[in-house]
Amino acid sequence: MSPEVSGTIVVSGTGRVAVQPDVADLRLGVAIARSTVAEARAAAAAAMTAILAAVETAGIARPDVRTTLLSVQPRYDYREAKPPTLAGYDLSNVVEVTVRDLSVLGAVVDGALSAGATSLDGLSFRLDDPAEAERVARTAAVTEARARAEVLASAAGITIAGVTAIVEGGPSPIWPQPKAARMMDSAGSSTPVEAGTTEIAVTVTITFRVG
Repeated sequence: MSPEVSGTIVVSGTGRVAVQPDVADLRLGVAIARSTVAEARAAAAAAMTAILAAVETAGIARPDVRTTLLSVQPRYDYREAKPPTLAGYDLSNVVEVTVRDLSVLGAVVDGALSAGATSLDGLSFRLDDPAEAERVARTAAVTEARARAEVLASAAGITIAGVTAIVEGGPSPIWPQPKAARMMDSAGSSTPVEAGTTEIAVTVTITFRVG
């Protein structure tokens, strides 16, 4: 009788799932320059109050609006051969907005800009609950790893007898596909925003026992 052959095959597999995002996050802000802190604060407060009202009118609940930056910095005038002199103060106030109904995203953008927002950035799309998409991606990753192992085992004239270990690399961040998140300015009309599709990828490394 020939001696029993035993060993392992270690392979990786990646499962990818394209999904439609259902949540958008973006940052809206105002930057105010005034001669005194009191004037800068008052102007920024008025502008942000108008922005928040516009965002709420577009259908965003207050718990989905968070202040992420509030700062006041002195502004100096630097002139050649003279010491710097205080020229005023710059105040910045930025809020992050979570939009759970993408159909109102354009209205949120237009309303905020019309209300006085001087900055809009950080637009990103995601799934509110990616659990099901991650489950599908994991299943696909294991299936791919098994298929690779079967090819290797067949080529080597051995058979797969079981699994000794599975290590998951974890779900990747949800990245927009090319042109998935873009905004265009069109005078006289609302701002169109395309969510596109995003991808969830999970990689697993499986150690198969062979004999």
